[in-house]
Amino acid sequence: MTSPDSSYRPPDLKGRVALVAGATRGVGRGTALALGEAGATVYCTGRSTRTEKTENPRRGAAEARKALPEDYYRNRPETIEETADMVSARGGRGIPVVVNHLEADKVDNLISSIRREQGELHVLVNDISESAEHEFGKAFWQTDLNRGFAMFRNAVDTHIITSHFAAPLLIETAAKDKAQSGLIVEIGDGDSFVYRGNLFFDMIKTTVIRQAFAMARELRRKNVAAIALTPGFLRSEIMLERFGVSEANWRDAVRKYPDYISSETPLFAGRAIAALAADANIMKKSGRVFSSWGLSEEYDFCDADGSRPHWGRYFKGKYGDCLKPCDGKFYEYWSGGPMDTIYANWP
Repeated sequence: MTSPDSSYRPPDLKGRVALVAGATRGVGRGTALALGEAGATVYCTGRSTRTEKTENPRRGAAEARKALPEDYYRNRPETIEETADMVSARGGRGIPVVVNHLEADKVDNLISSIRREQGELHVLVNDISESAEHEFGKAFWQTDLNRGFAMFRNAVDTHIITSHFAAPLLIETAAKDKAQSGLIVEIGDGDSFVYRGNLFFDMIKTTVIRQAFAMARELRRKNVAAIALTPGFLRSEIMLERFGVSEANWRDAVRKYPDYISSETPLFAGRAIAALAADANIMKKSGRVFSSWGLSEEYDFCDADGSRPHWGRYFKGKYGDCLKPCDGKFYEYWSGGPMDTIYANWP
């Protein structure tokens, strides 16, 4: 990931403490770096570490695509220590912690450590994904159920477990400083409720959005916001490798994959989160899903090379107006139901 563009001025997040769950690579790493360049202390969690090496040889690309979540990133070069070092190099403080976020006791211990070491927590970013490739092209009656359920658990259960243990500390921290709300960010894919081409992919990504909404409802009086965020077409480590390019020559992939011309680095979504964390009025956005490109227009941040990729505008120009992002009219149907009517004061 390249160094920040010289024209970018990060928000001031000095004194803030963040937890990025799934910070080893991709948007998780990009978020950790963006929070770091804003001066935050960032706990970077994941399972890939310099001190624990697997005994199995690295899988080939074709075999990796079939792998279960526990195997998909096996023996990749990225580690949480590397991410933490990059955070510190950008002016923040990176703290690597090995955590399997499917293990509730390990997550509980993590939050206890943050409480003991920092006494507060301002931002939680849930970026743990399904960590395997979906079976696009297969209908739900043709898919591998064991694999699909494992992916669902890896992408959804981890977020619930982590939010469950982090919420009390986020609430306590936000109660001490009413001027700045706490923030939970759910990283998903897409900012609409259209069909996503595969049952498990559709369920995972829409569930992440819905999770942000449900948490926002229960946090609405706690000064803690919960939102969902989608990046655009990513130039992540995995995608660059798959297209046979690097960040230095990524445009070479455009000849074969034309849509890649509108791609973005993981830092772009990370800077969107840094901007959200600095927004004193973030509670107004709580419970909704946003895109990196849309927030770039609002908060005026750029990608690592100074560009402002806009996947929504590019997609509309090439494929027509079919992304259908969730808008104000859509959210009208999300409130005013039986719970809001009968139990309006809970919690």
